[in-house]
Amino acid sequence: MTFTFREAEQEDLPSLVDMLADDVLGQTREDTSEPLNTAYLEAFSHIDSSPDNELIVIEAEGKVAGMMQLTFIPYLTHTGTLRCLIEGVRIHAEFRGQGQGTKMIQWAISRAEQKGCALVQLTTDKQRPDAIRFYEDLGFKATHEGFKLKLSQV
Repeated sequence: MTFTFREAEQEDLPSLVDMLADDVLGQTREDTSEPLNTAYLEAFSHIDSSPDNELIVIEAEGKVAGMMQLTFIPYLTHTGTLRCLIEGVRIHAEFRGQGQGTKMIQWAISRAEQKGCALVQLTTDKQRPDAIRFYEDLGFKATHEGFKLKLSQV
């Protein structure tokens, strides 16, 4: 089976939202109603127009098999280097267990190197022990304690 990487297109949004909702945590925070919630269209437009963001899909057999968002962030720390933040990593249920997640993260790391990043970082929810193990197996280290503060939506 051949897998290809490409930037997401607006037509991919229903599939991407379905993947985001396809787990215990996503079920409670995503909106899979039809027509598609316009907030997703607005977010896509913002991501798509930003030179510092890439919404990447992995495609197989004409289907969206996985997704991730890469954000390239300039920092003053580490001598003003650029870093890549990987977020929203998902593999469609039909394609899980075939090594595509590994290929996707390796692709993201290569992309970060192409962009001149000195560091790749990501977070995963502590309620996802399999994901934590997956990232550790790829060489990621839990070197920092992360914090989030949920804000009410306007």
